[in-house]
Amino acid sequence: MSEKNDGANRDATKRSARERLQEERQREKARDKRRRTLVVSAAVVGVLGLAAVVGLIAANTGKSGADKAGPVVAPSGATGKDALAIQTGKGEAKSTLTVWEDFRCPACKGFEDQYRDTVHDLEAKGLLKVDYHIVTLIDGNMGGSGSLKSANAAACAQDVGKFSAYHDVLFQNQPEEVDDAFGKNARLLELAGKVEGLDTPAFRACVEEGTHNSWVAKSQEAFREGKFRGTPTVLLDGKDIFADQANPLTPQKLKEKVEASAKGAGKATPSADASSGSGNGSGSGAGAGTKASPSATPSGGGSRTASKGGADGSSAGSSTGSSKAPSGGTSGD
Repeated sequence: MSEKNDGANRDATKRSARERLQEERQREKARDKRRRTLVVSAAVVGVLGLAAVVGLIAANTGKSGADKAGPVVAPSGATGKDALAIQTGKGEAKSTLTVWEDFRCPACKGFEDQYRDTVHDLEAKGLLKVDYHIVTLIDGNMGGSGSLKSANAAACAQDVGKFSAYHDVLFQNQPEEVDDAFGKNARLLELAGKVEGLDTPAFRACVEEGTHNSWVAKSQEAFREGKFRGTPTVLLDGKDIFADQANPLTPQKLKEKVEASAKGAGKATPSADASSGSGNGSGSGAGAGTKASPSATPSGGGSRTASKGGADGSSAGSSTGSSKAPSGGTSGD
């Protein structure tokens, strides 16, 4: 009898232990399930929070960038493919100078300073018209927004017929390449005061709202697709006359080419080492009264390379890496 009771007690003890073990396992499973639920919930909250942050960053980037998503608003009178050129001079002029440049580009300033007087003289005579394509190469290479904002401001000036004068003022007051002064609307508006009749409420609104930012971005895209060597790129009737190191361009040679074209002559009369400052070129390029050396580079150095290269591209020579460049400078990709 005693042995039977002992056996029953042992069986009861074993069952009780198994039941306790099963209960403990069930409680552990329940705890694991709760932990997994909390982890998944936290992960979902984290993903949603990250999405919100990314959305905010994307929104802010769109506001501070070139606003490519906005409508493309071409400036008044823009011409050429996709209305990406701003033309100066008389439309009936026989010769067309096509210029791709960036208001932050030192080599573009060098070109403008050396050739400005010659170009304006030929325009006034009805012999030359110029198609300006404004790009943002330096913003991409150096950072900042001065190329974009100055290009937009120049387009705003075009809306009121003041592009040529404001274009010249921007280059005459160009900051150092590493100084993004043109990225400040206040500076662009200050310079507008140098052009009579430009600083108006309409112009200010156009500048501050970035009305033509998307148009500028489209111009930069066309420059990239065109695979041009850099800025400035200067074409006369479609021919790149600024990159030929074997026959460097000078203001006098440009004048002769345009005059010869107007007369219907096949070739311009060669000039005998013509002076680049003899009333045609600006003294801030090759100095007034001095002769242009075949390898001379105007103030500002060589052209800005189209590839992203930081500060090195601002004084690049030819695509072969030579320190000499044709008048105005060139750069390879």
